[in-house]
Amino acid sequence: MKAVRTHDRDAAVDSLVVEEAPYPYAGEGDVVVRVRAACFTPDELAWPATWVDRGGRDRAPVIPGHELSGEVAEVAVGTTGLSVGQRVVGLTDWNRDGTLAEYTAVEARNLAPLPAGIDHVQAAALPMPGLTAWQGLFVHGRLEAGQSVLVHGAGGGVGMAATQLARDAGARVLGTGREGSRDRVLELGAEVFIDLGQPAWEEAVGRVDLVFDAIGGEVLDRSAAVLRPDGTLVTIAQPPTVRPEDGRAMYFIVEPNRDHLLEIIGRHRGGRLRPLVGAVHPLDRAPEAFRAKKGTVGKTVVQVA
Repeated sequence: MKAVRTHDRDAAVDSLVVEEAPYPYAGEGDVVVRVRAACFTPDELAWPATWVDRGGRDRAPVIPGHELSGEVAEVAVGTTGLSVGQRVVGLTDWNRDGTLAEYTAVEARNLAPLPAGIDHVQAAALPMPGLTAWQGLFVHGRLEAGQSVLVHGAGGGVGMAATQLARDAGARVLGTGREGSRDRVLELGAEVFIDLGQPAWEEAVGRVDLVFDAIGGEVLDRSAAVLRPDGTLVTIAQPPTVRPEDGRAMYFIVEPNRDHLLEIIGRHRGGRLRPLVGAVHPLDRAPEAFRAKKGTVGKTVVQVA
């Protein structure tokens, strides 16, 4: 099959090439998916898990990408719940070859059925930002209707998903970012937009029940001060070093989860969650797209088949 691979850990992005690769092996609990569209995270080639299997053994060359939409091409012995030809969408394991390929092996439990009316390009842009936002807001943040949430980086992929999901859940949403994202954030449901370029942005925030942070650094450090008593600070950027005096603070990494993915797909199907799709490239252009992604707006989608 054709796939995007890198052989060199020290020059991972620069050494990305499109080449022939072995057809994936499907173990018990797996399916092989014919990939129609896939997405990647710009810094994933720097993740330690990209280069080793679950036993810690080197697995180069590696195929990047962890988000996909496609159809089931093969069901392994002992795998249940999916059938050949079924449309699926999902987020794949960090320690296995990824989705920038014509076929990829995935644990069936990490995939959800994809309704016929949803386009593969749109679907591929949902899993990573959607699952990250869902788990940050509702699993770790315990957000409830009537509460207030401050979303840092509300103009990015995860922030936009968090803004829409929080608003849909009946929360009051305040979004932050740079001035250029103001209109986009307000259009997606934020009640207030705060420009992080102003020196005392905390004063514009007031006090909130939950902070969802996708920026880190100084913004994260200053966020503990805007929480109400018993409030929660959740970040995907880095472990927090400044914690609220009376509340919780945590860092988490998104995990594949079928039940959460079904919730996200349902909201997308109902028009309540829109992914931000940027450029769309064929598989042959994926290495160039990977190298050009940093700093661009929206998910870059690789249209494989």
